[in-house]
Amino acid sequence: MAGGKGGSSGVSDRVAAVAAWPVQRIFGLLEYPLAAIQRSVGISRMPWIFLLPNLAFFGIFVVVPLFINFAFSFTGGTELFLGNRVYTGTEQYEFLLDCETFGDPTTCREDRFWKGLYNTAIFIFFQVTFLVLFSLITALILNREIRGRGFFRAVFFFPVLLSPVVVALIWKWVLLRDGILNAFLVSIGLDKILFFVSPEWSMFWAVFVSIWAHMGFYTLILLAGLQAIQPDLYEAAEMDGASKERVFWRITLPLLWPNMLVVIVLALIKGVQIFDEVFVLTGGGPGTATQFIVQYIYNTGFTEQVQNFGLASAASVVLGIILFVLTMTQLAATRARDNG
Repeated sequence: MAGGKGGSSGVSDRVAAVAAWPVQRIFGLLEYPLAAIQRSVGISRMPWIFLLPNLAFFGIFVVVPLFINFAFSFTGGTELFLGNRVYTGTEQYEFLLDCETFGDPTTCREDRFWKGLYNTAIFIFFQVTFLVLFSLITALILNREIRGRGFFRAVFFFPVLLSPVVVALIWKWVLLRDGILNAFLVSIGLDKILFFVSPEWSMFWAVFVSIWAHMGFYTLILLAGLQAIQPDLYEAAEMDGASKERVFWRITLPLLWPNMLVVIVLALIKGVQIFDEVFVLTGGGPGTATQFIVQYIYNTGFTEQVQNFGLASAASVVLGIILFVLTMTQLAATRARDNG
């Protein structure tokens, strides 16, 4: 048996050596140009050499389109290339912001933009609130010594690995008139519910599906924060006779707050940018009940018969400003809380 094990180990070592040979050759070939670059720029500048491909990618596909989009927002017409478009100044922004009462989308010239903004505000209020709450509860449960903890962690994280389109299609099949959920309702003697006909049900399921799809990611962040808390603190609190509620409010939550802040900010940004899941699930309907601001930008720039790139660009700039203000407000409130 020992000889068999030794032979098996020897075969494994040879297989590993053969598999590693191409990698070693590639790195060996890269050693010469990298050594020459290091002699040229110095070892202190080598990190920038390794960062250069990512910086170039970020610049080409993020920074440059950002400036192009900003330039488009000051132009009009239907031409695609910036050089062929007509400069209109702030006309697009004036059109978007022309409202008698900003709280009532129907009083605005471009009421669809404000309706999308209004729907987005409702969506992120409920989605971010319940997403953070459910993620925190799930992280607290999964941090305990429960049977099958690894399995349940994988189950909660699995939806994050799915494409948003796949998530939306799965739930759409469940919620259709002849879908699984209505079949269950009929089986227990209830009537079918047309979920995608009612504005209230459509918004509810848009929020629900978004939470279901993304909760695992935020749960993972909070779970990492919980596991970073020193067990000695809980032991000391237990020796002092502190209740579980007091331990949570005085130890767990304050020490978990940096992770909570990350979750809130990321969830807020993701919520404002919601598009693909809801677009596939409800198509923005019924009517414009679940049409959010990103879908308005998409429709204005690409799907309408007259594609208004300038107006879509202006709307995206306004959205970016709103998102920036919300994020800075959240960070400022957090700093004030920590300093206070």
